[in-house]
Amino acid sequence: MTGKMKVAVMNGIGKMGYTTRDIPTPKDDEVLVKLEYVGICGSDMHYYETGAIGHYVVKPPFVLGHEPGGTVVEVGSKVKHLKVGDRVALEPGKTCGHCKFCREGQYNLCPDVVFFATPPVDGVFQEYVAHEAALCFKLPETVSTLEGALIEPLAVTVHAAKRFPDINGANVSIIGCGPIGILLMQSCKALGAAKVLITDISDYRLELAKSLGADYAINTAKVPYADAIAEVFGPDKADVTYECAGNNATTDMAIQNSRKGSVIVLVAVFADWAKVDLARLNDSELTLDTSMMYRHEDYVDALRFVAEGKIQLKPLISKHFAFRDFLSAYQYIDANRERTMKVVVDIQD
Repeated sequence: MTGKMKVAVMNGIGKMGYTTRDIPTPKDDEVLVKLEYVGICGSDMHYYETGAIGHYVVKPPFVLGHEPGGTVVEVGSKVKHLKVGDRVALEPGKTCGHCKFCREGQYNLCPDVVFFATPPVDGVFQEYVAHEAALCFKLPETVSTLEGALIEPLAVTVHAAKRFPDINGANVSIIGCGPIGILLMQSCKALGAAKVLITDISDYRLELAKSLGADYAINTAKVPYADAIAEVFGPDKADVTYECAGNNATTDMAIQNSRKGSVIVLVAVFADWAKVDLARLNDSELTLDTSMMYRHEDYVDALRFVAEGKIQLKPLISKHFAFRDFLSAYQYIDANRERTMKVVVDIQD
């Protein structure tokens, strides 16, 4: 396919615009995808507002976006598992394939990953993208490309849930009720968790979590976290606690209120150094674990859970924006953070 495509670009902090670029030509092992929906991630917002995340600094013009769903329109000569017309969700990170982690199936830890919308690599707020076919997952018939745009954050939470290998039948506490917290709650339930408590300080978010299957959703601005744990789980507390808020206070809250010998998984991305009570960790023989991105099997499971109706994605979408109103999407999130979960841009409109 030849021609030009429309691309949304970040021209500076808080500044967005459009340009045109050539439609990319897929390599032999790639497919060309006509993008239909792209979700806005917290990292997109951070780049938009500050121009950097850690040592990743935006140099305009830069393309944001790494949560895409679309349809295959061209197939490379070596691609066998996809054809024109297949609807796909895209895994946004290409790894080296040769390091110890890639060789041993832990490619989410590859030090040389090339990831959409992580400077200097452009993202996918554009009409077409050529992407490695092995990183394009065919959507089941019952899963839309709109839902396909949310498979990436869902895969994050499927991977995180599995960090506790005994999740089936477990009692789970989740601190933080943003999009990742709610998707994690659903992932834990889909993987067989017995009882899930999710906490936050937003009634709006907690009500949504309850409607999507949380057994207990408690506002810790009204009920202290320690009391919530005691009320739901009794003296045995939770088997595993997932920290999805990403700050010192909530991390310490998890550490101080976890059962001795239990597990804490840090899922949130921390913007700064965190102070950790090592004495409490040692005294209670707590396991402090972390979770990083996802692997192939997490995408497979995420798609299966959505297709089977075990996980609902559409209720998390707070608002849609047309591609021509791209900047408005960011402005909307900035002005409505307390009542916004996921915002999706319709690339077709």
